[in-house]
Amino acid sequence: MPHPRPSHHRHHRHHGSSVLLPVGVLLAVIALLAGALAPARAAERPEPRRAEGLQVRGNGFGHGHGLSQWGAYFRAKAGQSDQQILRFYYPTLRQGRAGGSVSVLISADTSADVAVRDRDGLVVRALSNDRRYRLGQPRALQWRLVAADGGRRTAIEWKARGAGWRTLRTVPGEAEFDAGGAPITLRTPAGDRAYRGVLRSAAPRVGAARDTVNVLPLEQYLRGVVPREVPALWPGAAVRAQSVAARTYAAFERRQPLAPHYEICDTALCQVYGGATDEHPASDRAVQATARRVLLAGGRPAFAQFSASNGGWQSAGSVDYLVSQEDPFDTAYRGWSVTIPGGDLARAYPGLGAFVGAEVTERDGDGAFGGRVVTLRLTFVDGAVTVDGDDFRSIFGLRSTLFRVL
Repeated sequence: MPHPRPSHHRHHRHHGSSVLLPVGVLLAVIALLAGALAPARAAERPEPRRAEGLQVRGNGFGHGHGLSQWGAYFRAKAGQSDQQILRFYYPTLRQGRAGGSVSVLISADTSADVAVRDRDGLVVRALSNDRRYRLGQPRALQWRLVAADGGRRTAIEWKARGAGWRTLRTVPGEAEFDAGGAPITLRTPAGDRAYRGVLRSAAPRVGAARDTVNVLPLEQYLRGVVPREVPALWPGAAVRAQSVAARTYAAFERRQPLAPHYEICDTALCQVYGGATDEHPASDRAVQATARRVLLAGGRPAFAQFSASNGGWQSAGSVDYLVSQEDPFDTAYRGWSVTIPGGDLARAYPGLGAFVGAEVTERDGDGAFGGRVVTLRLTFVDGAVTVDGDDFRSIFGLRSTLFRVL
């Protein structure tokens, strides 16, 4: 709200003879003039009212691009097939096939080594010369791969009960554990978890910190993805649709790897992957029923994004085949509410003082409330800032950008 502007007084000069006034009257006139000319500070610059917080109410969960997992659930409950579900959410894409393998960063293993439990058939392969070393130490309970010689070699170490680590041998370059396709139990600071394929100790370049990378066939990878993305016991059509979307997403990501030594991550920043530990017979059946099926754009695997719920309106994505359209089947996550404390807002945007209020300044025009928030303006005691809707959602952990401020 604009502040009242001070009135402007015109001063008249008297020409001709001067007029003498009594001292008391003169003082009174001076006092009146001083009061009239003094700026009305309280009226012109009211202290902004600090807000305790910002209440937000919205619909949906996630970015809303592509397949809605809850929309697929309700469509499957209504009798739609996985083919019908996929045609709705990706209306211009064709079906194709993809195979091969995928390399996945295991983000939970933050240690410098790759440590696994001993098991039958465990071997180490040196990547530089493809030599294999069978691990047959009878007292070993654990094995690990550790970078040596500045990362130019890898030490193979083993550990018995009640003893420290001992070096079996060192091999040139990077190395990996393999058990012939059987699950290998990885030991991480977050706990033990089993993975199919191989577990590799790898780095983006010689001398850099090593990461744990799981390399395995695409179909086996899907077995650890699908039950983490949707409940395995959901209606089969919904789980099959998720299988195709997840396989397509992984095949797309392989074409533009995240790093030199892996292609995709195992968190929601990519798609969630839990390895063999999270496999479920019901989702395994969905993966097998859709084996190798992917969605194609221009003859290549598409950017098949998906999210939990679009809030009733699928949002347009970064490519033209991720369309904007109403989705009456997705009735999940309607009317969620969050209050963001004023102190959190002030800390997120330092130097602007206490939080005062917020106003949505631009929406995309599709769905409830006039659409998803594109930008909003936050006002503070000492200034204001216009922020991107997606950034605001990310900073404060909102379920979606399809919201309004109260």
